[in-house]
Formats: sequence, structure tokens, C-alpha cells
Amino acid sequence: MVSRPAPAPVDGWTPRSAQPDPSGARPPDARIEAWLSAIPDPEIPAITLADLGVIRGWTWVGDVLHVSVTPTYSGCPATAAIELAVETALRDRGVPATVERVITPPWSTDWITPEGHAKLEAYGIAPPTDGVRCPRCHAARVHEVSRFGSTPCKAQWRCDACGEPFDRFKCHR
Repeated sequence: MVSRPAPAPVDGWTPRSAQPDPSGARPPDARIEAWLSAIPDPEIPAITLADLGVIRGWTWVGDVLHVSVTPTYSGCPATAAIELAVETALRDRGVPATVERVITPPWSTDWITPEGHAKLEAYGIAPPTDGVRCPRCHAARVHEVSRFGSTPCKAQWRCDACGEPFDRFKCHR
């Protein structure tokens, strides 16, 4: 069993029981956005689900927050973990929540934020851009070793300049 750390408090908000607020008060939209924006991707913890663009939106239906999530692949093995992380992050803060998997339109690497691109590169993964550069030495002399990387959304590459192998996030548009 994999143990994940509890979500960190956001804006001074301390996690509480999973029971709805007895007063019926909803957290402010900005607080919900901050909570959703802080959830790390289970496969690449250096980037958040919001950075990846997989959190498509949310809306209240009665007292339950419904969050829409689009996985990077329809068969992504991390999809259930992503959905559980979103639901847990909200329920741990007293927000009853459900997560809906939305596969149309399919996820696109165009949905990754500029911050997400920078976080991928800092983590050692070449972001999905038209030109591939080594995330370590930034050389353009690189080649693909295998279309299959450490996860289905990445390919294995090697830098011809520094000799280091690295993952590259596959482009999907």
C-alpha cells in the first residue's frame, strides 16, 4: 500500500472532518481553486493536476461539489488515483465531493500551463514542445531511444551532448 502525505493547509485553512459545514456555508471559490490547484499528479509529483490541465472544472449541485477531470489518456493507469486524490483533498476539508471522468474532448498537451512546462523541465522531463531539448543541459542534440518511457504519457530520450537519458512528455494535440 502506498502512503501519501496529507494535503497541506491552504490559506490557513486547516483540514477538518469530512462532514459538511453544519452552518451550510460553502468555502469561497478562491479557496476551492487553491485546494484543487495544490493536488500533485500521482505519477509526476513535481507537477499539479491543475498544471497538467486535467481538472476541467467544478460546480455545486446542492451541497455536493462536482469536479470534472479529463485523464491524459483514456486508459491512464493513474486515473483512479487522480480521482481519489481530488475527492480526498476536498473531503478532508469538509467539502462533500464527487469526481466525474470526462473524456470528450480528449486531453491535449496544449492544456499544460506554462508553469507546468517549467516544472516538468526542472524535474528532468522534457515538456511537450515542438523542439526537444535536454532538460539537464538544454542541448538540442537529442534522440528518441524508445517511444515507451516510464509511464504511458512519456517516451525515453537521450542527450547526445551530455549523454544523460531523460523522459519526454509525449505531445497530444
